[in-house]
Amino acid sequence: MVTAAIVPTMTVTVFLTTPARADGDPAFGGHLSEQSAHISASRAEELGRANLSVTPEQRLFEYERAPFCREAAGMWVMGMEDGSCATGADLARASVQCEEGDTLVMPMWRRERATAASPWGEWTDIDAGGCGVDLLPVLTAEDFRRLPLPAPPLTLQPDRGWVLVNIETIVYTDPAPVTLRTELLGYGVTVEATPRSWTYDFGDGHTLRTTSPGRPHPQHDVFHEYEHPGTTAITSTAEWTGRYQVDGSAVWRDVDGTATTTATTTPFTVEERTSRLVGDLCTDRPTPPDC
Repeated sequence: MVTAAIVPTMTVTVFLTTPARADGDPAFGGHLSEQSAHISASRAEELGRANLSVTPEQRLFEYERAPFCREAAGMWVMGMEDGSCATGADLARASVQCEEGDTLVMPMWRRERATAASPWGEWTDIDAGGCGVDLLPVLTAEDFRRLPLPAPPLTLQPDRGWVLVNIETIVYTDPAPVTLRTELLGYGVTVEATPRSWTYDFGDGHTLRTTSPGRPHPQHDVFHEYEHPGTTAITSTAEWTGRYQVDGSAVWRDVDGTATTTATTTPFTVEERTSRLVGDLCTDRPTPPDC
């Protein structure tokens, strides 16, 4: 198992119904102040987590997930942190359908104050909630490619430092998945990577792309016949797909993209041999002169 750290970039679109002042939370460009601001559930979660780095006494913002509740007068208000509503208020039904094994996430509410000595303002909802997986960081293709994926070992047959012209040179590799651990935005992440195809460069101008990892002789199905003597090496480029699971979630998600690794054999010679009749065994000692 390999561990790596990733700090991904994130693009966030923020919708504001009224202009924000420039003297508040830099994530919004200012205070909310009785305006309605809605962002993605994952962005709201990120802001809430970042806010915990400020001591409670010095915080100008507070975040809390709670349901929408409707009072008898028809007003929508913030419910309790445990998911219930105050006496006389009805709980709004969630229309979100989550994947099996996932959990429903309540809306995020936020309140603010101008200074640490000022009273807190009213709670305002800033996201509509969703599924637990929506709050988790996404492992991008760029993140996947930065992981230390081990190149599948490349085996050559025959492996004796030389091969023969016009005779099959066999190659095969290990298709086993690998499991790695990394971190995204403070979350532990398990990544499972699987090689799905291989491209072989045989060093003589010929290449081969295959989804077979190959097999050793005599069941071999990936091979090449060299046409001319010389010195060369074989390079295999493996293409990997991946899926990942964020700690605390039962959901596995596919990586939207692939990664590649390469492995190269030790240089070897391609030789041309001719046969002829000899009077004695060439294994004799001393070696017969006609061998």
